[in-house]
Amino acid sequence: MAFAAGIAQAAPKFEDMSDRLPPHVYGGGWEHFVGGGVAVFDCNNDALPDIFAAGGANPATLIRNTGDFVFDPVAIKPMTGVTGAYPIDIDADGLIDLFVMRAGANVILRGTGACGFEDVTQDWMPAQANAWTTAFTAWWEGGARPVFALGNYVDRADPDGPFEACDDNRILRWEGAAYVAEDLTPGFCPLSILAARDARGRMALRLSNDRHYYVKGGYEQMWNIAERRFLGQDDGWPRVSLWGMGIASRDLNGDGRDDVMLTSMGDQVLHFGQADGGYRAADFSLGTYAQRPHVGGDGRPSTGWHAEFGDVDNDGRADLFIAKGNVDQMPGMAMDDPNNLLMQRSDGRFEEVSANAGVASLTRSRGAALVDFDLDGRLDLIVSNRRAPLELYRNVTPETGKWITVEVRQAGGNRNAIGAVISVQSGDRSQSIQQVIGGGHAGGQLLPRHFGLGDAATARITVAWPDGTMTQVQAAAGARVVVEKP
Repeated sequence: MAFAAGIAQAAPKFEDMSDRLPPHVYGGGWEHFVGGGVAVFDCNNDALPDIFAAGGANPATLIRNTGDFVFDPVAIKPMTGVTGAYPIDIDADGLIDLFVMRAGANVILRGTGACGFEDVTQDWMPAQANAWTTAFTAWWEGGARPVFALGNYVDRADPDGPFEACDDNRILRWEGAAYVAEDLTPGFCPLSILAARDARGRMALRLSNDRHYYVKGGYEQMWNIAERRFLGQDDGWPRVSLWGMGIASRDLNGDGRDDVMLTSMGDQVLHFGQADGGYRAADFSLGTYAQRPHVGGDGRPSTGWHAEFGDVDNDGRADLFIAKGNVDQMPGMAMDDPNNLLMQRSDGRFEEVSANAGVASLTRSRGAALVDFDLDGRLDLIVSNRRAPLELYRNVTPETGKWITVEVRQAGGNRNAIGAVISVQSGDRSQSIQQVIGGGHAGGQLLPRHFGLGDAATARITVAWPDGTMTQVQAAAGARVVVEKP
């Protein structure tokens, strides 16, 4: 309690800077009811976060950040049908690439520097069916190139669909000079996949599946990467069915185990990792279920999409943003469905503040990212909307706490140390973030990791590398730390 006392009055405030972005809308028919992700990364190595935004039936766009909230469009290969994208350095050349998901053949764009890209899909990818890819994650298994998991939604070629017509998911591994695909079945229409360490400390794939289309017989899935099998009830993995849409993962209570937020229609479900390797649903009183609109007067259930943890006021506690919005015109769900900004308080409970903070948009939001666009140490916000322009908000919260960012690097193929765990000890508070690619809804970021420090002037940073070795450094608040594996 004493640790956070100095910044207890920092009420989050955001300034709408949407007019600084070039015009862009995620649009289209039923294939773009879902998706609409944003990928945020540095495409020209100037330390400023840049943006790739899915367009659906409209062309996707690349937006360069030139500083002080000035953003310019960058010419790229015209691509429609894009549902989302994830930044990843596939070939370990220090230039970020993009895995672009589509309703149709997916695309790999290899970064060439100065926000340039070349399409290497034909060289690197296997032959692709006309799938509808809505989820992506990646990890390394010791080789030079990452392993991909692709979540495919409804099989549009199934004459008996769309209900109970979920497509097969895919695992892609690099063999020789290109990727080779294998099926990951059964598929239950995933809208998010995340490769991360589970509560037992094992690398696993968590798949969050949309009950709207699998209807019956499906459930949330966990796939053990080392054993290459799905976990079942004998493993302590319960069969839970959700209208699963997004995944966010972070250690919220300092016990070293990631806790997991699953967005859905109705309840947004937070699961706490347990010492026995299982998960426990949060108490309703914690304030994270966010099951109905908090402003706007619509009493029907909410629809959650992208979820992301980030310390908005730098008090040393992770807060939670949830993008909300009706699928399109579903009459049983809220049409005026504001986004959530849930601030974690000193007792671990979450308080809704998005209306007062200025980010409670009533558009049909989809993807989002909490990112420090102006490098002032405060996390800003970008939101992608269905059939409405992108929204951009600058964090102008007064009297925030101190902060630090941590970037990790290592030699070899896995240059960004995906699979590492970054821990920060400041005062009596311990935080950790897994270095992952995936999760969210149809988009993510690959940037230095941001930690709020509260009143602490220094922090001890520990990096547990993917091979299990450890590196520890001490740094002052406000530092942008780069930790390289010896």
